[in-house]
Amino acid sequence: MAEVINMPRLSDTMEEGTVAKWLKKVGDKVEEGDILAEIETDKATMEFESFHEGTLLHIGIEEGDGAPVDSLLAIIGEEGEDISGLLNGSGSSSEAPKEESSSEPEEDTASETETSEPADIPEGVEIVTMPRLSDTMEEGTVASWLKNVGDKVEEGDILAEIETDKATMEFESFYSGTLLHIGIQEGEGAPVDSLLAIIGPEGTDVDAVLNAQSSGGSSKKSAAKKEAPKDDAANAEESSKKEETAPATQDGQRIFASPLAKKIADEKGINLADVKGTGDNGRIVKKDIENFKPSSQAAPTAEKTEAAPAVAPVALPVGEESVEEVKNSTMRKVIAKRLGESKFSAPHYYLTIEVDMDNAKASRAQINSLPDAKVSFNDMVLKACAMALKKHPQVNTSWNGDSMIYKHHIHMGVAVAVDEGLVVPVVKFADQMSLTQLGTAVKDLAGRARNKKIKPDEMEGSTFTVSNLGMFGIQEFTSIINQPNSAILSVGAIVDKPVVKNGEIVAGSTMKVTLACDHRTVDGATGAQFLQTLRAYLENPVTMLA
Repeated sequence: MAEVINMPRLSDTMEEGTVAKWLKKVGDKVEEGDILAEIETDKATMEFESFHEGTLLHIGIEEGDGAPVDSLLAIIGEEGEDISGLLNGSGSSSEAPKEESSSEPEEDTASETETSEPADIPEGVEIVTMPRLSDTMEEGTVASWLKNVGDKVEEGDILAEIETDKATMEFESFYSGTLLHIGIQEGEGAPVDSLLAIIGPEGTDVDAVLNAQSSGGSSKKSAAKKEAPKDDAANAEESSKKEETAPATQDGQRIFASPLAKKIADEKGINLADVKGTGDNGRIVKKDIENFKPSSQAAPTAEKTEAAPAVAPVALPVGEESVEEVKNSTMRKVIAKRLGESKFSAPHYYLTIEVDMDNAKASRAQINSLPDAKVSFNDMVLKACAMALKKHPQVNTSWNGDSMIYKHHIHMGVAVAVDEGLVVPVVKFADQMSLTQLGTAVKDLAGRARNKKIKPDEMEGSTFTVSNLGMFGIQEFTSIINQPNSAILSVGAIVDKPVVKNGEIVAGSTMKVTLACDHRTVDGATGAQFLQTLRAYLENPVTMLA
């Protein structure tokens, strides 16, 4: 019998997964324990093995596609087995209703089609929709109405002030009549092309117009346009082309221009008929007046003035604009989501200290001179943090709304960069490990994380996190807290520089570390005391071995 395999939940926070690669194809034999696919979760890309034997009959999610947990991933069964029932899932139960519906009298269907025909909008009634007042505008908000229902509206009157994504602009009427209906109230927003208002003859049945508009009805004027012969359509196209080349879009004798453009043109003595409009439908706006340069009028004065010297043309670079859109991986989307939630929900503050690393460098050199011993500065920082957390348990907490959770165990999260983003393997009970044990554990976890072999439970349960960018030469930075932790330590590079010791300037090595704290759980004084303890351990590494 065929077995349905769904998208597995490979971590406690996983909501969807992406198939990075299929290692089996449809028709391949599958043994129990065979790797079916590599699945990308919110934390890592992991191998997914089969718990069934048989033939791979169907693949439900192609490579590169994502799907929620429990979606159909694959079907395994016997070769040649009929799986149509598993794919459809509906069976034949839906056939009976279809037959019943088909046996209904033709008269009923005929009456339905008759009643479903949309009604026409009465002649003279105009539907005004939310205009697109900028190239990026998707919705607008009515800041204020300058006309009320029942007011007379003349062509060119300002109906309302509309707030776009860029500015608040006046919106004028292109029709004359009575304002019959307001579709969007002041302070409300609506998408572009939503019903803004209705203008038409006084006494028009507004409800009938709204019903006709909602049912997709058209005005008699538009219907007449549809019935016009092809010759008329061609003439209309020719006239529209002429309108485009005209200085301004005209309706009869009227020139479309914004009130501000009219005012500036009047002040400058510019004839609007000579201005080419760049606004919606050829409307003249402010910038058209400001950029207007009269040609024919300026000719006589140009004759009186001496010819200006010729300016050599400037060679401008010629190139080709190019962009590429890359689909975000599941890990990248989850990283963005989690860090956004942390940054915007937890009140972060930052504390920075500079640590003398001369003794740490000498101690590390002595430890690494021993056989089978290899310790990094990051291992020393992790050990120092674990011991400091024991002395300052307030930093090893989590915010839980009405309460705080004190963690009596210390699990150190270590931020590791991988190709897909950032993962945080967790060293469990780090305070109980020696420096060499810490170094071995971190090296093992980081290596398996980069090779996509790390297990989900090895990236869960951290109580404190360390992020180190010192190997990239970064001297100082801040990190976003890895929730539900209360703090994260950012470790910079060790820098050789002049320092003051015993009143004298000598060569020394220092390292800056920055502690990001959640102010809901860790106060400033608590964070400062933690850093003082951390500094004491790092500047005297022998205390960590005592």
